[in-house]
Amino acid sequence: MLKIRLARTGVRHKPFYRIVAIDERKKLNTAPLEIIGTWQPSVDAFLIDKKKLEAWVKKGAQISSAVKELLEKK
Repeated sequence: MLKIRLARTGVRHKPFYRIVAIDERKKLNTAPLEIIGTWQPSVDAFLIDKKKLEAWVKKGAQISSAVKELLEKK
């Protein structure tokens, strides 16, 4: 099943997350099918491409709980 979830990058104590579309059976930091957006909590920067998100949801991708919370806040 396809999942839209966070993939952590960055260095220790300065996290940076990519919002990615990926097969949920894959490990967290494998190559995603597509990068949909980014989130940097240290400066509260949140960017997402709504068209890409809608396209993946139409294809059957499930949105993770963490990404749902971010979408509700922004």
